[in-house]
Amino acid sequence: QVQLVESGGGLVQPGGSLRLSCAASGTIASINVMAWYRQAPGKQREFVARITITSVDNTNSADSVKGRFTISRDNAKNAVYLQMNSLKPEDTAVYYCYIQTPRWETYWGQGTQVTVSS
Repeated sequence: QVQLVESGGGLVQPGGSLRLSCAASGTIASINVMAWYRQAPGKQREFVARITITSVDNTNSADSVKGRFTISRDNAKNAVYLQMNSLKPEDTAVYYCYIQTPRWETYWGQGTQVTVSS
């Protein structure tokens, strides 16, 4: 049974920073995608950032977070991180981590709340 456990959410003032972590436990033969999504109240879940793991890591992110958020991973720990800088009130949401295996198995974390407010 694969579980994703997120941490690092909280309340931060506009302009502040947070670092989200997500660690995968259980038996995972390999991972080819690690990503973060978010869902604000009353809105659909949306893509934030992704790492596609091939011979080199390819990263991409949503236009709304480019230049402010950075996704990274630790292969040894099966962990993915999201460094969020220059946070804005519109970044307030529940953030979910996501992984996908080469066999198209997908897993979601339980979500961690990020609130940006003064």
